[in-house]
Amino acid sequence: MVKEWATVVRWQNGRALLRYGSSSGCGSCGARKTCGSYALSKIGPNTEHELEIAIEQPLVEGQKIEVGIPEGSLIRSALLVYLTPILGLFIFAGLAQAFDFEQFWIAISGVIGGIIGFYVARRLASNWRDDEAFQPVVLQIGLPPNELSVQINC
Repeated sequence: MVKEWATVVRWQNGRALLRYGSSSGCGSCGARKTCGSYALSKIGPNTEHELEIAIEQPLVEGQKIEVGIPEGSLIRSALLVYLTPILGLFIFAGLAQAFDFEQFWIAISGVIGGIIGFYVARRLASNWRDDEAFQPVVLQIGLPPNELSVQINC
């Protein structure tokens, strides 16, 4: 199970909007020199993502929730996103090569096949959207921010 902590942006009628992003501890481990996530986080912008999920328990803004996604569904999604455009590219370019087209048309066919592969991936992903295996699962719900107070006596 791939786990991530998210912050509640809003909760209304059993639906929560959560915001999550790159981990603040990313880069503090010893593997950062070989970590692809660390390298990509340094290259790209610091992005945050939003996720809407059904949660019956009332939540408040700023509350932390741990959500998880099963590895199997994550791997299937990654294969769908990466392999279908590549397969489309190779199949269409291969067919153009088999019909003895010029190199220019083989390249154009490959690009068209890649675009069709993206379309196929999108259609398949929309069919998987309601599948239970691809839905995030709430693992833990943290205390609301105003529930926890720390007193320091000096």
